[in-house]
Amino acid sequence: MRLTVYLAGEIHSSWREEIKKKSLALDLPVDFVGPMEDHDRSDNIGEEILGEQPSAIFKDAAASSFNNLRTSVLMEKSDLVIALFGEQYKQWNTAMDASAALASHKPLIVIRPEKLHHPLKELSQKANATVETCDQAIKALSYIFE
Repeated sequence: MRLTVYLAGEIHSSWREEIKKKSLALDLPVDFVGPMEDHDRSDNIGEEILGEQPSAIFKDAAASSFNNLRTSVLMEKSDLVIALFGEQYKQWNTAMDASAALASHKPLIVIRPEKLHHPLKELSQKANATVETCDQAIKALSYIFE
């Protein structure tokens, strides 16, 4: 059995590479997908497809349409979602993706530091598992294959 895992969360750090590398080291039969990690491409995709927009608001709306399309397709094709909530960045997109996973009845692992326990308590209660580190998420993922 092979699983596709959607990695939801901020795109500014290397946490996805850490998850992928550790999964590979354990020889887990997993393929990873996720949001566009090239921030400039993500911000500009609307204008790349539709042409220049009349304002920053329209530019954001156009980009959001195509980013939401991409996320919807990749999440729908996924068997599981891992959502990382870090301490450094605003986590609106992560919260949206985690909520979409729950609404789609996708199994969800939430990674969040203990410091974020309180603001994420309701989400953690709905997730299938909540962990504090990428290592713990990999252990949870690995357990599926035992």
